[in-house]
Amino acid sequence: MQTKPYRIGTRGSPLAVIQAHEARDRMMAALGLPEEAFEVVVLSTRGDRVVDRTLADIGGKGLFTQEIEEQLADGRLDLAVHSSKDMPAVLPEGLHLSAYLERADVRDALIGRSAPRLSELPDKAVVGSSSLRRQALIRRLRPDIHVIPFRGSVQTRLRKLDDELADATLLAVAGLDRLGMHHVATEILDPEIFPPALGQGAICIESRIGDPRTRPLVEAVDDRDTHVALDCERAFLAALDGSCRTPIAGLARVDGERLFFFGMILTPDGARTHRIACDGRLEDAVSMGREAGEALRAEAGTGFFESWP
Repeated sequence: MQTKPYRIGTRGSPLAVIQAHEARDRMMAALGLPEEAFEVVVLSTRGDRVVDRTLADIGGKGLFTQEIEEQLADGRLDLAVHSSKDMPAVLPEGLHLSAYLERADVRDALIGRSAPRLSELPDKAVVGSSSLRRQALIRRLRPDIHVIPFRGSVQTRLRKLDDELADATLLAVAGLDRLGMHHVATEILDPEIFPPALGQGAICIESRIGDPRTRPLVEAVDDRDTHVALDCERAFLAALDGSCRTPIAGLARVDGERLFFFGMILTPDGARTHRIACDGRLEDAVSMGREAGEALRAEAGTGFFESWP
């Protein structure tokens, strides 16, 4: 009989807390558990506290997860809920991404103040974004645009926009939808032209490898198609040493029993890109992603990567 509540760790932003509650609610529904069987534990991470510098400058994506993973590893937490796109390619020893909730919208949204569409922003407009992928894609499409760092929660970034620190910013559609804020988007960007971050739109659950107490929970809510797609995308990321320092985009999708993948790497100025597209069997998701990453690395050559920070 369950006596001690399952402790779910999360960052403290409104979006992160909503995602943790969504994961909890799905586990409750799948296994018929009451709300008191879970405790959502909000933790402050260095990535959230230090917002005046880019992630590349302060140590990378792992700063969004370090404090949470320390408590997960030593047993103070039972599970952790994250945005998949924020997860580094390599996780701490003994931990793994054990489940993915069904993926939501993968696209990016523009929130424009001086114009509603990226193509309509004035010459030399200022766009706020701290994502190197978004920065490179913006510069690829609009070399005239000046991109400045924009960090913080969704609400913080929108407030900066209201304070006229930039003409526009970009946010994930999935995050806006989860916050009930889809209406703030002025343009939804075509993923064929503006491909998403690897993992974008998917909520993941991290747990200890081989933990018998939490295995039934994660197995009950794991979405097969999303898990297969993310296995491919994360293998691609790992093959390219992907982190917040690397402008990488891509998307895997399951269609029946086939997996289709598209990946792109860019120089930070967006001037040079390399792309790859492939398809294969679902069971080959990891090898597909790894081989696609290795192929792009070989095609681009070492000089290409020297331009990355």
